[in-house]
Formats: sequence, structure tokens, C-alpha cells
Amino acid sequence: QVPLVESGGGLVQAGGSLRLSCAASGSISKYNLMGWYRQAPGKQRELVATITSSDNTYYANSVKGRFTISRDNTKNTVSLEMNSLKPEDTAVYYCTARQLFVTTWGQGTQVTVSS
Repeated sequence: QVPLVESGGGLVQAGGSLRLSCAASGSISKYNLMGWYRQAPGKQRELVATITSSDNTYYANSVKGRFTISRDNTKNTVSLEMNSLKPEDTAVYYCTARQLFVTTWGQGTQVTVSS
């Protein structure tokens, strides 16, 4: 496991944008998959987006077309660009990194979208 630190969360009005960043203390190239989960108060944890080591991406239907996940192996970061934000996007967003059966979680960053 490596430490993952999320940043970039905050308060934004509906229709606005935020860019979340996930910084790893070590190389991210060894991970099979990196991605973002989110969890809203009183709701189940939801997979938002993933990106493989070959830059194949997956998006939840709820964010498809609005969010973009990317990785920078030289900077050891994974980002989530969030556009056209909706109040239902409000949640704590967690960066994750998976290698085989081991998954590392960041501490989360709060995203709040006002209506």
C-alpha cells in the first residue's frame, strides 16, 4: 500500500466544475487500477470512475459525459475533472488504487454542490 491524498474538493454551485487530485507517495504505474469512489450521507458507496494502467476508463452512468478521469505516471497523480456538477454529486470522494487483491484508500475530500 501507498498513501493516497486527495485534494481539490470544495463548494460549488450546480453547473460548475471542480478538479480533484490524488497524490501517491510512490509510483502509480504498478497498480492495476486506480479510481474514485464517492459516498453521500446516508447512501451506499458508489464507484464513480476508474482508469487502468493502459488508460482504459470506466464511468458510472450518473457521471458519464460530465466527469473525466486521468492519470499522470510521471507525477504519480490521478485526477477527476468534474463538470456540469449537480447537487446529487455531493459526497465525499475517495481515491483508490488496486494491485491484485489489495486496495488502498485515500482519506477522502468533500465535494458539495449547491442547488
